[in-house]
Amino acid sequence: MTASASASASASPSHVKVHIPLGPSGYDIHIGSGLLGQASSYAGLPPSAAALIVTNPTVAALYLPPLREALAAHHREVHVVELPDGEAFKDAASLNLIFDALLRHGCDRRTLLYALGGGVVGDIAGFAAATYMRGISFVQVPTTLLAQVDSSVGGKTGINHPLGKNMIGAFHQPLRVVADLATLATLAPREVTAGLAEVIKYGPIADAAFLDWIDARLSDLRAGDLAALAHAVQRSCEIKAAVVAEDERESGLRAILNFGHTFGHAIEAGLGFGAWLHGEAVGCGMVMAADLSARLGLIDPAYAARIAQIVQRAGLPVKAPALGADRYLELMRLDKKSQAGQIRFVVITEPGRAAVREAPDALVRDVIAAHCA
Repeated sequence: MTASASASASASPSHVKVHIPLGPSGYDIHIGSGLLGQASSYAGLPPSAAALIVTNPTVAALYLPPLREALAAHHREVHVVELPDGEAFKDAASLNLIFDALLRHGCDRRTLLYALGGGVVGDIAGFAAATYMRGISFVQVPTTLLAQVDSSVGGKTGINHPLGKNMIGAFHQPLRVVADLATLATLAPREVTAGLAEVIKYGPIADAAFLDWIDARLSDLRAGDLAALAHAVQRSCEIKAAVVAEDERESGLRAILNFGHTFGHAIEAGLGFGAWLHGEAVGCGMVMAADLSARLGLIDPAYAARIAQIVQRAGLPVKAPALGADRYLELMRLDKKSQAGQIRFVVITEPGRAAVREAPDALVRDVIAAHCA
C-alpha cells in the first residue's frame, strides 16, 4: 500500500494541516514553526472553563510558559501537572498523578487536557483523558520528533506494565495535534536519532519513494535541517493518517505501523524500560524484522541490508542486546499482535508494502542469533 492523505496549507506557507478523516472523530494535525505559543493554534476547540496541561520538568522549563499564555485566551483556569521524566515512569503511578490533579481542581467532563511533551507524556495524558469520568477531550502538543511523526497521531494511548509495553490502554482520539517544528531544535541529538526510527519505518511499509528521500536527506535530518524535518513530519503524518483512516482500532491494516516493534518492545522490556529509547529499540527491531522478511523469502536480502544500512547511518543501534532467544520469544508472545500464543510479525512483502505474518520459532531464533551483540 502506498498511503497518502491530503494536506492543505494555511495562511502561512510554513503552516500545514494534515487531516485525519475519522468522521465525527476526525481532526487536524497542525505542522509548522512557532505554533505552540500562538493562541490561534487552539482556536475553535470546545469551550471549557478549565484546562490541565500534562508535562514533565524538562519540557516545562522550555515550553510551559508560552503554552500557558496561549491557553489563557481560551480557558479561565489553566492547571499544570508535571510527571517524572522518562519511559520508566510511563506507569500507573504517573497516571494517578494526573487523576489526582483533575480531582483536586474539581475538573469536569468539559475540562480539556493538553499533553505537552514526547510520547510518554502523550500516551499517559491520552489514557487519563480516555478514562477520567469515562472520557474527556484532549489535545496533543508533541515536542519530540518521535511524538510528532508517530505517537501523537492516531489515538493509541496507554501505560506500560513490567511484563509488556503499552499493554494497558485505550483508543482515544485527540481533538487536535499541534506539532511545532521549532521544539525540535532543543532536542538532544540522541532524541532526534530516536525519532528518525519512526520516520524510516514508513518507507518500507507504505512508501518506497519516501525511503529513497530519507536515504538521500539523512545527513540533513540528523543535523536538524528545518526544511528536511518539516517534510519528514508532514509525509509521516500523511501516511499514518491514511492508515488510521482505514483501520482506526488496529483490527487489520493498522498493525503494519508496528514494523520493528515486536522485536523492539521485547528489547525495551527485557532491558528495563528506559535503558534504550523507544526509537532505538524500534530501529534495531526494524533491522531484525527486515532480516526475518528476507528469511521468509518475501524480499531480496539486499533490500533488508539496505534498511539495516539506513538505520545504522541514522545513528541507531543495529545490534540487539543478548537477552537469550528464549527470553526474546517469551516477551514477544506478550505482544498485542500475538494470537493463541503464536507470535505475529510485521514483515515487508515488497518495497513499500507490509503485512502481518507468523514465523517459525526456529527462524526467529536464527534472526536473534544473527543480530544479538
